[in-house]
Amino acid sequence: MGKTVYAHQIMHDPEIPDTIVRTSTLPEELGRIEYLLSDKTGTLTQNEMELKKLHLGTMSYGIDSMDEVAHQLATALGESKTNGRRDMSSRVKDVALALGLCHNVTPVVDESDGSITYQASSPDEVAIVRFTESIGLTLSTRDRTSITLRTTAGATLSYEVLEIFPFTSESKRMGIVVRDRQTGEIAFYQKGADVVMARIVAYNDWLEEECGNMAREGLRTLVMARKRLSEETWRDFEEAYRDARVSLGDRNATCARVIADFLEHDLELLGVTGVEDKLQDDVKMTIELLRNAGIKIWMLTGDKIETATCIAISTKLVSRGQYIHQIAKLKSPAQARDELEFLQSKLDCCLVIDGESLQLCIEHFRQDFIELSTQLSAVVACRCSPTQKADVARLIRAHTKKRVCCIGDGGNDVSMIQAADVGVGIVGKEGRQASLAADFSVNQFSYLTKLLVWHGRNSYKRSAKLAQFVIHRGLIISVIQAVFSSVFYFSPIAIYQGWLMVGYATAYTMLPVFSLVLDRDVNEDVALLYPELYKELTKGRSLSYKTFFTWLMISLYQGASHSPVSRSERPADALSFAGGAIMLLSLVLFESEFLNIVSISFSALVVNELAMVAVEITTWHLAMVVSEVLTLALYVVSILFLPEYFDLSFVSSPTFLSKVALIVAISVFPLFVIKYLKSKLAPTAYAKLRDF
Repeated sequence: MGKTVYAHQIMHDPEIPDTIVRTSTLPEELGRIEYLLSDKTGTLTQNEMELKKLHLGTMSYGIDSMDEVAHQLATALGESKTNGRRDMSSRVKDVALALGLCHNVTPVVDESDGSITYQASSPDEVAIVRFTESIGLTLSTRDRTSITLRTTAGATLSYEVLEIFPFTSESKRMGIVVRDRQTGEIAFYQKGADVVMARIVAYNDWLEEECGNMAREGLRTLVMARKRLSEETWRDFEEAYRDARVSLGDRNATCARVIADFLEHDLELLGVTGVEDKLQDDVKMTIELLRNAGIKIWMLTGDKIETATCIAISTKLVSRGQYIHQIAKLKSPAQARDELEFLQSKLDCCLVIDGESLQLCIEHFRQDFIELSTQLSAVVACRCSPTQKADVARLIRAHTKKRVCCIGDGGNDVSMIQAADVGVGIVGKEGRQASLAADFSVNQFSYLTKLLVWHGRNSYKRSAKLAQFVIHRGLIISVIQAVFSSVFYFSPIAIYQGWLMVGYATAYTMLPVFSLVLDRDVNEDVALLYPELYKELTKGRSLSYKTFFTWLMISLYQGASHSPVSRSERPADALSFAGGAIMLLSLVLFESEFLNIVSISFSALVVNELAMVAVEITTWHLAMVVSEVLTLALYVVSILFLPEYFDLSFVSSPTFLSKVALIVAISVFPLFVIKYLKSKLAPTAYAKLRDF
C-alpha cells in the first residue's frame, strides 16, 4: 500500500506531468541509484533533426548556402540557365535523388488545404526529406511499389521500387533499388553510418576526414552512395536473392551474403550529410545536479566518437578542465592491455571508447575493464549496439552490486532498460517501445532530477521507516508474550486473544504507522538545492542490519517494560526473566487479577505504538495528526464493546490511567532523550539543513 502511495505521488506531481509508474514495487529503488546509463539521441537530445551541412567531396554547403544547392539542382533538372559548372549541378542532382529516394517516409496529404506532412519511423528520415523539399525536390506520393518526386517547376519524376533493404541497428545502413520509369535505368542507392559505408564505397581520400570534421561540430553524419545496375545484373541478383529468402539454413546470413556479393561493393560515393539534433531543455543542469548527487553517468550511443565527445562536453557530462581519454580502433588484446594500464593513472578522467574497442576489452579483460571504468565519474561508449548496451548494464550490476538505472527512448534501448535495476523510458518520436518496457515513463530527461532526488529519496526513507515499524509492531507483542509465558512457568496461555489481536494488527495501529508514508526529512527545495544529500541514501544506512538490530533491542526493551507480572509471583523470578527496573516497576504496578493485567498492558502497548510513531515523525502532516487522534479515540470507544477483556470500572479509574501513562513514559521517554541528544551532538547532514 505504501508503494502505491509513492507511485500516486509521482504520477500526480505537476512538475513532471504525464509521468507513469508501470511497476509500483520499485519506487524506493529510485533513492539508491549510483550508476545512470543513458542513450543520447532522443534522450539527451530533442530528436528533432535539421540538416545543417552537405559535403560532395570537392564542395561543402552549410545551412547559409542551401540556396546555391537549390539553384544547382534546378540547373541539373533543366529548370534554369546554367551559370556554373555542369559537373557540380549533376553531382548535386545525384545526391538529391539519393536523399529523396532512399528512405521509408510516407507523405500524407491534408485534403482540406493540400499540405503535406511526413510520417516515418525515424526523425532523421523526415529531416532529410524536408531538406530535399526545401531545395526543390518534393516527395509527392509513396507506396510499396513506387515513389514519385515533384520538382519546383511541377514536373514529376516517377520511380518503380524493385527492392528495399530496411535499416537495422546491427547493419547501420539502408538500401533501395529503383527503376526510373522515364529512362528505364536501374540504380541501387544506399545510405548509412560512415564506419559501415567506408568499407562499401569505392576508394576515396576525403570521407573519413570530412565525417570527423562534422562529428567534431556535433553533427550526425550520413553517407550516401549509388550503384548503377544493368538489367542482367539485376535479374541475376533477383534470382539469387529469391533463393536466399527461401533457404532452410541461416536465412538472414544468406540474404546478407547475396546483397554483399551483388550490390554492396565499389559503390559510387555521392556525398555526406550532417544533421543537427539539439539538446533537450535543462539537460546540462540535470546532468550536473546528478553528478553532484554522486551518480556516475555513462552515455551509450551509436554515434561517432567525435560526435559523442562533442555532446559529452556540451551536456556537461565532462566537467570543465577534465581530461578526456579516447580509446578507439583497438585491434589486438595487447593494445587493449596498454590502454587499461594507462587508464589506471587517470581515474579522474572521462573515458570515451568505441564499440569495437569496448567489445575487445570485455572479451579479453572483462574484470580489469569494469573495475577501472566503474571508478570513473563519466564514461562515453559510442558506436554501441543494443546488445552491448545491455551487456554493459549487466556487467556494472554484477561487479558493483549497486543500483543501476538505464534511460532511453527507442526500441534499440529496450534491452538495456530491461537489464537495469530501474528502467526509465522517454516517450519520444521513435515510438513508445522504451516507455512501455520501462518501470517508469517520463516525457524528458530533466524529469530525472525530481524523480530521483526528491521522489526517490522520499520513497526510500519512508519505506525504510515503514518496514522497521512493521517489524517493531510484531516483535514487541511477541516479546510481551514470551516474557509472560516464561514468568508463568511457560504455560501455553495467550495473554491477548480474539478481538484484541485483530484490533492490534489492524484498527489500533494501522493508520498511524501507515501515515509515515507522508513523512519527509527535508523539504523539496532543500533536496534539490543540495543534491549531495542523495549520496547518503546510496549507502543504505536507513535500512540495514544495524537498524534492524536497533529496532530489535527497542522491541525487547519495550516488550519487557509492558510485560505483566502479578503480585503473587516472586520478585526474584521476575527479575531473572526480564531484569532491571522496568520489570520491577511492573511488579509494583500490575494488579493480581488477570483481567486488569491484560487491560493495563494492552492499553500501554497501543499508546506506546502511537507515541513511537510520534517520536519518529520528522515533519508533521495533517493526516498524521488525524490518524493518531482517530486511532486513540477508536481504541477508547472499542473498550466499551469489549467487556470480556476490560473491566469498565477499573479502566475508567485514575489508577488505570496513571499506570498506563507511567509505563508508556518509561518505555518511550528514554528513546526520545536519546534521539534528542543525537540530533544535538551528532546531527545528520539533512538535519542541519532541515530548517533551511
